Amino acid sequence: MNESFDLDARPGLPADLRHLLGRYPRETWEGHANIEGTARFWLSRHDMFRELGRALAAALEQEREGQVAMEPFKRWFVPRLGFFLQELEGHHQIEDMHYFPAYQRAEPRLARGFELLDADHVTIHHDLEQVAATANGFLAATAAEEAGSDATRRARDAYSMASERLLIRLLRHLEDEEDLVIPLILDRGDAGLEA
Repeated sequence: MNESFDLDARPGLPADLRHLLGRYPRETWEGHANIEGTARFWLSRHDMFRELGRALAAALEQEREGQVAMEPFKRWFVPRLGFFLQELEGHHQIEDMHYFPAYQRAEPRLARGFELLDADHVTIHHDLEQVAATANGFLAATAAEEAGSDATRRARDAYSMASERLLIRLLRHLEDEEDLVIPLILDRGDAGLEA
């Protein structure tokens, strides 16, 4: 795979895709007239994914360290993990079907960037499936065994590894997506990017 596309290796958006970011650096976004509307909504959704992903990781750590009992942990964890996975998948589907094609038509020079983001979505989709499967395995193990059993620890560790991989990749992806998309929205405005 092209290293600039590899979600696990790239340090950020490739240089050839940062020309609009150079005109609209992150520190100017808040004061820009075109931040309201789609750009603000996009950033708020991304912030929600970041916050919820970190909260889920922190809750698992608290459970692992014995700071919260299993039943209260599950009551908090299960609906939030389901929401996180479902909303993230839906968010990516809307981007793939609506926003990315419209934005690529508006700015063909960014086509490679949308290909990069699409490749990320494929990788993240597989991660979501792994997180769901390992979470189900962990929850099943807790129902069948005592919370401190070897089977439960192995299932927790499998979920933890899958979840950590997803979160690391997701954080990289969200930042790169923002660096590609938000400057384009600020440059053209919502009206200039409609499908």
